[in-house]
Amino acid sequence: MADVIIKQIMVGGFEVFTYVVACPETRQAVVIDPAGEDEKILSLIREEGFKVKYILNTHGHADHVLGNQQLKKALSVSTCMHQLDNEFFSQKEVRELSAAELGLQPAEPADMALKEGDVLKVGTLEVRVIHTPGHTPGSVCYLVGGNLFTGDTLFVGSAGRTDLVGGSLDMLVDSIAKKILPLPKDTVIWPGHDYGDTPTSTIAREMEENVYITDFILES
Repeated sequence: MADVIIKQIMVGGFEVFTYVVACPETRQAVVIDPAGEDEKILSLIREEGFKVKYILNTHGHADHVLGNQQLKKALSVSTCMHQLDNEFFSQKEVRELSAAELGLQPAEPADMALKEGDVLKVGTLEVRVIHTPGHTPGSVCYLVGGNLFTGDTLFVGSAGRTDLVGGSLDMLVDSIAKKILPLPKDTVIWPGHDYGDTPTSTIAREMEENVYITDFILES
């Protein structure tokens, strides 16, 4: 039996990858970045018999949190986000700037504020929180075994924008260098958008082909 079940679903007008990650033994699961098309996500959960324990956000941008409230209500579970994005996107001026940039309201405060190193138990799985600021102050990646859910920190062949409110290219590159590259090279990258030539990658491949790594980190 596989050690983890991963369902990758593209949803919403921003074509975000939403993930349902489940323990094959207990069917306990998390939803990562519910980005709209709530019924599509809920139908999958019902069909697979998953018992969702948490809704996890990689960051607070509107396109990644569109389904938070509907899924929270339907599943009776808590939403979770890094404490810095929880605080950042609660500021009135930040919310107004972000809404103007993306055309949608950013996340409402989450029920659980996460921090670097937190580990969430989901059946036999451990979901580890890795704080990777740069795209936003509280961007995180979620590590589940040999799988890294990178949100908008790292894409296949690229990395997240840093020209939006709260973004920092220096911090993003530093996060990739210090938090992602030290992981095992066969770690599978599951990104927040389908911007590359494949929907997934590995750290080893990104070290060979991703310009943010080859030019900004390895050649520096």
